[in-house]
Amino acid sequence: MGASTCDAATAELARQVGRGIAARGAALLCGGRGGVMEAAARGAREAGGLVVGVLPGRSEAESPPNPYVEVALFTGLGEGRNYINACASDVLIAIGGGWGTLSEIALARKLGRPVVVLGRVELGSLAAELEAATTAEEAVARAFAHLA
Repeated sequence: MGASTCDAATAELARQVGRGIAARGAALLCGGRGGVMEAAARGAREAGGLVVGVLPGRSEAESPPNPYVEVALFTGLGEGRNYINACASDVLIAIGGGWGTLSEIALARKLGRPVVVLGRVELGSLAAELEAATTAEEAVARAFAHLA
């Protein structure tokens, strides 16, 4: 699991992960889109592996799979597909990512699935979207400020 866009170094890590999974005879299940997902899928296919893409749209027109996806599962669930990714994986490998990847990590752990993080899954700019409070009163005040 990982970001829909990534730099070349992250893509190479993902490609190597995909190759390693296929080399051990396992299928690669991913979100089926670009970035980390595409790089891992490419690696798996290069090694002769099966790639299943769990896609957010109802059709190829809504969410075109990357060219390395062999079996495209169109869910129509949007980000809800993250639950399918977590449920259908025996082990989840997270490479970079944002909120979607973090949700997959959380869901996998809630389901008792092991999670391996390659490198660091950083909040980075996502942290700026979070607010911290030090007291219950402050937390309530901040929450209600958003409702105003």
